Amino acid sequence: MTRPDPVKLPEEATSVRIVLCDDHAVVRAGLRALMDSAPGIEVVGEADSGAEAVALAMKLTPDVVLMDLQLGEGLDGVEATRRITAASGGSVHVLVLTTYDTDADITRAIEAGATGYLLKAERPDELFTAIHSAAAGRTALSAPVAHRVMARMRSPRPALTDREREILGQLARGLTNRDIAKALYLSEATVKTHLGRIYGKLDVDTRAGAVAVAKEQRLLP
Repeated sequence: MTRPDPVKLPEEATSVRIVLCDDHAVVRAGLRALMDSAPGIEVVGEADSGAEAVALAMKLTPDVVLMDLQLGEGLDGVEATRRITAASGGSVHVLVLTTYDTDADITRAIEAGATGYLLKAERPDELFTAIHSAAAGRTALSAPVAHRVMARMRSPRPALTDREREILGQLARGLTNRDIAKALYLSEATVKTHLGRIYGKLDVDTRAGAVAVAKEQRLLP
């Protein structure tokens, strides 16, 4: 009597190896506990700064770096993302996990090479799904972030020129048109012309409004 071939069990799926980067120890501990509860995800390292995240990414070559944007002094999350994606040739994917959802933050992170952008208010199951998507190189965006990206694509706001950013920076310091003109070696008429263009691009009509939008969108030099 011929024995039946033994049943082959499916091989266990390889876990997604991740590095956590957040400058708050309590947040990292919470994320690690959450990741430890998720099948198919393994935390292989933790970083409390952008520089450490870059170093660990190069040393450990994880599938995904879960990256906060605001990291105190030194490299912020955007610059760390840029260095990781550049140094790894895109083999290490960066998934931003942050509380900030301004257009400027989203744009800077995506331009730096982030594979995804999630908000910390996401449900755990959505975070786990996003991590697996990022590991596979697929874009993962929180619903509010996706909405902002689509809205921006449908109605893109003109970018400020270097000169306009300089003037905006002087404006944020409380300088008058005359003071700005002296500081930048321009005529007052030229400063007024630039301010008019800045107001139009930022969709404001006051100096205070321009400064407020600039701070919200991190446009100041």
